[in-house]
Amino acid sequence: MSSNVVGSARRFLIDVLRVYTALLKVLVPALIVVKILDELGATVWLGHLLAPLMQLLGLPPELGIAWAATLLTNIFTGLVVFFEIASGMSLSVEQITVFSALLLIGHSIPVEGAVARRAGVPWWATIVLRLGGALLFALLLGACYRLVGDDPRPAELVWRPEPAAPGLAGWLVNQLEALVMIFLIILALMALLAVLRRMGIERVIHIALSPLLRMLGIGRAAANVTVIGATLGLTYGAGLLIRDVDSGVMGKRDSVLALCFLGLCHSVIEDTLLILLLGADLWAVLWGRLLFAVVVIATMARWPGHWLPTRLGKSSIGS
Repeated sequence: MSSNVVGSARRFLIDVLRVYTALLKVLVPALIVVKILDELGATVWLGHLLAPLMQLLGLPPELGIAWAATLLTNIFTGLVVFFEIASGMSLSVEQITVFSALLLIGHSIPVEGAVARRAGVPWWATIVLRLGGALLFALLLGACYRLVGDDPRPAELVWRPEPAAPGLAGWLVNQLEALVMIFLIILALMALLAVLRRMGIERVIHIALSPLLRMLGIGRAAANVTVIGATLGLTYGAGLLIRDVDSGVMGKRDSVLALCFLGLCHSVIEDTLLILLLGADLWAVLWGRLLFAVVVIATMARWPGHWLPTRLGKSSIGS
């Protein structure tokens, strides 16, 4: 009996390390590239490039720098930059909500794009989906506000994030802490999935999600990773997705559609809470984002010609 328990625990840990190692091979090079780009001034250059788009959306052009920082790093860093450049600005709830739409979909492109590529979505698709989706979602929110009436109320900032420790040493410590946290979360997630599978609850989750997955054109095999990615983050969902695709549990079409959905709507708990600190409209950034993602992915899944698996499915899975 004890030998069976030890053997099961060993296999479980090997499985966890396999998932984590596959992510590390993608995350570490991507993080280094992002740091080099930032040191070379890519954030400032990209911010100037995005300034006209900010004006198109009715936002101050200076916010292009904040979105650029978010695109290259993450939402938290983008918020730090936002508070640095927008301290003297008077922004309405409508403007903050439209700007938040950009941050929620368009962030962490180098890192999350690298993870998505490993799991089955090529770079060009990630860039088009995340940048195009962010701009389209922001434009639609702006149009909705104009349709129902502008919201001139000034946004109320709830909290200001502390900037990260300066210098290379501070950056290394932050990245190591993040990588350790990712391992612990993957360990906990996979343990939870094993318990749910053992108790038969996993099957109940699949049945409950079947209507939504059918609407998205995604098979039931992607139910777990879709829930995990949507609630906790694309990196965690994609890490488990890589395992399922490599083992043959999930097909290429399901993996691509699941990743595209997560590209538009992931980490709805943490990211939404961060955005609410800016004073954004909860209904727009949470339910509006979910509805937008469902409509876009359902449309992609039903696009004439069955082009999705052959065009997007060419990836580095298994490489």
